[in-house]
Amino acid sequence: MITKAYAALTAKDPLAPFQFERREVRPNDVQVEIMYCGVCHSDIHQVRDEWGESIYPMVPGHEIVGRVIKTGKDVKKFKAGDIAGVGVMIDSCRKCKNCRQQMEQYCVEDMTGTYNGMERDGVTIAQGGYSSQIVTDERYVYHISSRLDLKAVAPLLCAGITTYSPLRYAGVTKGMKVGVVGLGGLGHMGVKFAVSFGAEVTLISTSPSKQKDAERLGAHKFLLSTDEKQMKGSDSYFDVVLNTISANHDYEKYLNLLDLNGKMLVVGLPAEDPRTRPFALIKNRRSITGSMIGGTKETQEMLDYCAEKNIVADIELIPIGQINEAYERMIRNDVRYRFVIDMSTL
Repeated sequence: MITKAYAALTAKDPLAPFQFERREVRPNDVQVEIMYCGVCHSDIHQVRDEWGESIYPMVPGHEIVGRVIKTGKDVKKFKAGDIAGVGVMIDSCRKCKNCRQQMEQYCVEDMTGTYNGMERDGVTIAQGGYSSQIVTDERYVYHISSRLDLKAVAPLLCAGITTYSPLRYAGVTKGMKVGVVGLGGLGHMGVKFAVSFGAEVTLISTSPSKQKDAERLGAHKFLLSTDEKQMKGSDSYFDVVLNTISANHDYEKYLNLLDLNGKMLVVGLPAEDPRTRPFALIKNRRSITGSMIGGTKETQEMLDYCAEKNIVADIELIPIGQINEAYERMIRNDVRYRFVIDMSTL
């Protein structure tokens, strides 16, 4: 099926109009007409080959919301007209111990990303959501409540689940003290979720200007990480610190904020490998825990929870023709807090 899109042809080219073929709908497939697609910072990294091994031509986008227009004969979960979402993965081996637990993001054979990778047939290049439609096995498609603002739902498929999953894993609940480091696409969702779970939430930032917005999002306190006196006053204070920083930074600075058995949940991806002294870990029996998106079961759970609590992302809606400008603005941190493409402008 001929599909309109925007793609990068090389690491140095701006995104531009492009056409490619989607596969026909197989018995277990769902065909989704894409209405909105969120813009993740990882799109920039991969379009510009900043992580290496990028495959071109590349159609980015893994925060996809749309309407089901066709289903395969064996599909049971969806019907034409349903509102549906597709996130960061579109397949996995489905057989390993992690896939059997519906934690496909940790597939032993590696999950298949929504774009910039080969599909399981080893021939087809997976292409993402900056496009008019997508065809995916129903296992990796999610139900989305029409009660929510659909354009603001799109970032939940990456930024949302990336923060929801580790906070749930850490058992965040009422009475716990949670610090969220960084107020960007990930951080603003981390604040919303931690507040909704009943925790006392502190936004930790290098920028004093973020305090007002943190309070608007529900944060109870603000901690300026460049103020040594404030940081020292919060030594051993938090049960959990959600670290969303993607720039290079000192882990020890934030480990020192953790109380007994405290956990630093890492979801940001700095370019350089972080370093820390073991002393910062052995004090208070602290731990560093990594987390990567969520599996199919947990992602649907997160979307259902957001529908119940009316949680969506803070977004700026753009036409597809502004995507290259949006990339430059993201690099300057000039977005609050996620760009979403209106795919009707394609």
